[in-house]
Amino acid sequence: MKWQRTINGALARYTGFQLNRVGKPGQKPSKPAPQKRPQTPFRPPADPETDRLVKQPVFIISPVRSGSTLLRAMLNAHPDLHAPHELHVRRLRVEFDTSLAEKAMEALGHTKADLEHLLWDRVLHRELVRSGKRFIVEKTPANAFAYERLAACWPDARFVFLLRHPASIAASWYEASPGKRTREEAAADALRYMKAVQRARRALPGLTVRYEELTAEPERVGREICEFLSVPWSPRILTYGKPEVVVKGLGDWKDKIQSGTVQKGRELPSPDEIPDVLKDMCRTWEYLP
Repeated sequence: MKWQRTINGALARYTGFQLNRVGKPGQKPSKPAPQKRPQTPFRPPADPETDRLVKQPVFIISPVRSGSTLLRAMLNAHPDLHAPHELHVRRLRVEFDTSLAEKAMEALGHTKADLEHLLWDRVLHRELVRSGKRFIVEKTPANAFAYERLAACWPDARFVFLLRHPASIAASWYEASPGKRTREEAAADALRYMKAVQRARRALPGLTVRYEELTAEPERVGREICEFLSVPWSPRILTYGKPEVVVKGLGDWKDKIQSGTVQKGRELPSPDEIPDVLKDMCRTWEYLP
C-alpha cells in the first residue's frame, strides 16, 4: 500500500533500515529487479575529422541467435572487411575520479559521453589497423538497444539489419542455455531484442538481410551486401574457415559455425508452432500474413 511504502522510505532515510516482507516458509525469495543504469546524454562529434579515426564502420543490428556470427565470419573473410568477435564497446564506460578531472575535460569541451565515444572509436580503430583492412564490422546483438548512440557516435556508420524467423530465434535462444531459461522465458527475452531491432530499422537507413535467405542463397545475398558496402564481390566469404574466437558470450560457439562453410538453416516452424507472444513480430517481419 502507498502509506506503507511512504513510511518504509522514511525509515530507510533516517535510520538506514527498512522493513521487508518475509515470504512463506519454503518459498524462494524473489530476485531483486535489475537496476537500470541512467542514460548518459550523448551527441555527435564536434569535429568528426579529428574526433573519429574509424570511417564508415559497419554495424550488424540483429537479435540474439539470428545468424550474426555466421554473417560476421563471412564478412571477415572478405579482403576489405574486418569483422572481429563481439566487442561490446557500448559497455565500455568512462568515469571521473575527481571533480578536477571532470572540470579539466569540460574545459576541453568534452562530456563523459564524448570521452566514451573516443574510447569506443579507438578500440575499433586499433582492431582495424592491426587487420590491415579498410572497414570494420561490429555485430554485438545488444547494439540493437544502443542504435541511436551508435549513429550519433559515428554519423557515417552503415547498418545491416539481420532478421530471422522469430520462433526460430526463440528456439535457438532456449537451446543455447536450456538450464538458464524456460522456452517461454526465452521467447519473451528474445522478443526484447527483436523489438529493439525493429525500432532501429524504422529509425535508420540500411540493408535488411534474412538469415533464411543468407543460408539458402549465400552468394546472392553476399553480393547484395558487398554492393551495399561498396566493396567488390569476393567468393572467399562463402568458405570463411573457422572463426578465430569461438567463445560463448562473444558469438555462436556451436559446431555448425565452426564448419567453415555456410550450412543450411533449420526448417521454418509451422504457424501452430509459433508462440502467441511472437505472432505479432512474425507478422511485422512478414513471416506470417
